[in-house]
Amino acid sequence: MRSDSRFRVFTDEEWARIQPLLPSNTGRRGHPFGDDRRVVEGIAYRYRTGIPWRDLPREQFGPWQTVWKRHRRYAGDGTWDRVLAKVLGDADAAGKIDWAVSVDATIARAHQHATNTTRPEQDTGAGSNHKNLPWAEIEPAGHGIGRSRGGLTTKIHQAVDGRGRPLAMIVTGGQRNDGAMLMGVLAEIHVPRHGPGRPRTRPDAVIADRAYTSGVARAELRRRGIKAVIPEKRDQIAARKRRGRRGGRPPGLDKDAYRGRNVVERSFAFAKQWRGLATRYDKLAITYRAGATINAILNWLRHIGDTL
Repeated sequence: MRSDSRFRVFTDEEWARIQPLLPSNTGRRGHPFGDDRRVVEGIAYRYRTGIPWRDLPREQFGPWQTVWKRHRRYAGDGTWDRVLAKVLGDADAAGKIDWAVSVDATIARAHQHATNTTRPEQDTGAGSNHKNLPWAEIEPAGHGIGRSRGGLTTKIHQAVDGRGRPLAMIVTGGQRNDGAMLMGVLAEIHVPRHGPGRPRTRPDAVIADRAYTSGVARAELRRRGIKAVIPEKRDQIAARKRRGRRGGRPPGLDKDAYRGRNVVERSFAFAKQWRGLATRYDKLAITYRAGATINAILNWLRHIGDTL
């Protein structure tokens, strides 16, 4: 790969952190993959620019077919989720994760190149934990594309730490209700510990807007011992007041903590600087989500730098 920085996404230091975690460097059987960096930079460059796979500069990244096949393989076997988990584990061990977690979703318009596949009209694309497999290894029936007010769209549901770095994400159709995906997104948080002990999966608090204010969600958060920082909807407030004493007490809201919810919006703003995430060109939900996961890894590496 030539040294032209226009074609590079990862710095040398960032690449040094993720290279040992890739399958070709972790005891993989068979013929080893060649020139990992050139291929991975090609994958990231494609999502950063939003160009078709066939238009990847061959001089910089080699044959586009090689880049695409490696991306499809890494997306299907959960490679990028394992890399993100390792980065998160290192960050947690160094005390760099703020466990006041914000949850929200963002919509991306699906380009016509992403929609020329057979799919149910109203499939939600929520395939998490099917047959006890992680989300990354499942392609949902509708490919995570649905029909909403904006047309054919896809939605990224994401949980970020208190500084806006992604911890977990799920891709669904654009019509999928945000609140219905809350527990699914939280179930994807999986931060391994250094040494003995189970991975951490429980935030200290969940901060979210009114779309997540259902009684079911509050009850589940309370059962798990997670503080809910979620305001009530106006109709819920009115219904409770109409019932008088039988309506019960209003749920508490930590207004100071709620002011920090904007970090999830900043995380989406960072992700959508990559044109291939701002508009979905991928036919497969797992490859689109893998691109978002690479962006999340870069987000963490840019924030924590040499502190790990």
